[in-house]
Amino acid sequence: MDLVQIRYLQDKIDKLPKGNITYKTINGKKYPYHQWRENGKQKSCIVKESELAQLIKDIATRKKIENQLKKLAVSQQTTIEEEYFSLIKCDDELLAFVNPTRLLKKRHCFSELRDYVYGDSIDKVFVLYGLRRTGKTTLIRQIICDMPKEMQSKTAYLQITSSIDLEKINLDLRKLSRQGYKYIFIDEVTLMEDFIEHAALFSDVFASTGMKIVLSGTDSLGFRLTESNELYDRCFMLHTTFIPYREFEKVLGVKGIDNYIQYGGTMSTSGKNYNQDNNIFSTVEKTNEYIGTAIAKNIQHSLKNYEGGEHFLGLAELYEENELTNAINRVVEDINHRFTIEVLTKEFKSGDLSISSKNMLKDRENPSDILLQINKDDITEKLRKTLEIKNQDEQKIKLQDHHIRQIKEYLNMLDLIIDIDVVDINDFNKKTTNIVFSQPGLRYAQAKALVEHIMADEIFRNFSLKERNLATRRILSEVQGRMMEEIVLLETKKALPQCKVFKLKFTIGEFDMVVFNPETASCKIYEIKHSTERVPQQLVHLKDKTKCEQTEFRYGDIEGKYLIYRGESCFENGIHYVNVEEYLNSMPDSLNQS
Repeated sequence: MDLVQIRYLQDKIDKLPKGNITYKTINGKKYPYHQWRENGKQKSCIVKESELAQLIKDIATRKKIENQLKKLAVSQQTTIEEEYFSLIKCDDELLAFVNPTRLLKKRHCFSELRDYVYGDSIDKVFVLYGLRRTGKTTLIRQIICDMPKEMQSKTAYLQITSSIDLEKINLDLRKLSRQGYKYIFIDEVTLMEDFIEHAALFSDVFASTGMKIVLSGTDSLGFRLTESNELYDRCFMLHTTFIPYREFEKVLGVKGIDNYIQYGGTMSTSGKNYNQDNNIFSTVEKTNEYIGTAIAKNIQHSLKNYEGGEHFLGLAELYEENELTNAINRVVEDINHRFTIEVLTKEFKSGDLSISSKNMLKDRENPSDILLQINKDDITEKLRKTLEIKNQDEQKIKLQDHHIRQIKEYLNMLDLIIDIDVVDINDFNKKTTNIVFSQPGLRYAQAKALVEHIMADEIFRNFSLKERNLATRRILSEVQGRMMEEIVLLETKKALPQCKVFKLKFTIGEFDMVVFNPETASCKIYEIKHSTERVPQQLVHLKDKTKCEQTEFRYGDIEGKYLIYRGESCFENGIHYVNVEEYLNSMPDSLNQS
């Protein structure tokens, strides 16, 4: 029997329960308990009568295989410790794995990974983390691909599975160290259940001896929890989740703000310069799957494994009742509203539909009441089911304030949302926030679902094709316009941390964006329009003398007035007209590496 068969038996053991069965007598009745040791701690739980026979059988099978394995190790004059437990690629297999990325464009954050690998830092590991499809593994493959042959010969890539624990990875790293490997890349490291509580192994034992260790994984929250505990001050952190427009265009080779609105958020848009992959946000079903697997499961996995689940708090009950994904879905759909319990528990109503119908009715050139005539109740109900959003009477658990606070906190930690302040010029203390989602493709997929249901409405189908197309284009244009505004606000805020970036509301009207620099006591004011044309109506607020005087009194001299839109850049009558793609491409590198 060879080492492959030994490995097979080890995998079987990993899937079987540890420990033994004991009995406790309580009030004269015997109760079976399952006892085992985990991470050096004694654990136990009561066993249901219906599960007892199978558990006894599984424990016996595990012990039988363990004895068999010990005998094989002796007969082969080897030990389990001498064999790799994780899936390891090195030498020719490693080169075959990394070579396909040789011609792919590199993300802007690649330089941070390169600085660590080639730098002289000791005692620290490099953590590469982010949600699915944001380029983590590709970054690893690219850095290895660019290495000189001498470095490649000392490099190993480890793929972790759920059957691996810290004890096994410790044995693998010790063997790699003895064999002269110095550059270690460990992918999906947070799949190990004991990673969060014992991650110091990588920095204190191996990085301290001169090894360069890169830890990668999708469990963003798990890494953040580890950074504040086991790896505190012993790691460099690089988050890949946020992909700004500039990087989207350069790396993927896909240009245009509307393409970014439709596909932005991952590195899988079938771009000519990157992975040829289907768009994750191409359908609402795929979008919901992404929310469930990449976001909700991310949160659940981290909190379950952190200190035995004690920090899962109120989100545990949402997950157990299959309502965690639902709650997060509500956040995405209601992205332009306050993140409050009222939004998450109210009877579902699409903001996109009501806003678009009002704006079409007020259109100066082509007013239309088409969206007022369709069956809104029927469409809203279909949309609610498509988005898997539960109304209050369907929720098993009533969402409380603590649920909302925790969801918002964790989404912030995952770099999925950011708060944009909305300031009232008449009341400095009256401040609200808009929550902006950093993955626009998520939001747009749900807007498309709305349009599909409207087009299927019986009354709507009775209108002419011209009228139907006008209505659906108007709805999507409204969505794109609000999303473009949010994207500009988000990227500006990230790019200019020394400034305050916010919306400014007046008694009538608002500035879509104000950039206030406290150091220079000056500001810039902006209107943001999803338009390719320059029309006087767009400048009403920018040219309003009273609004400008109120703004200067509060925020200093106005250094410039800007209209960000999809047309050509120019300067005309005191207004800077700025093309939105040019504006977003002008963001400094600090944004793209944040």
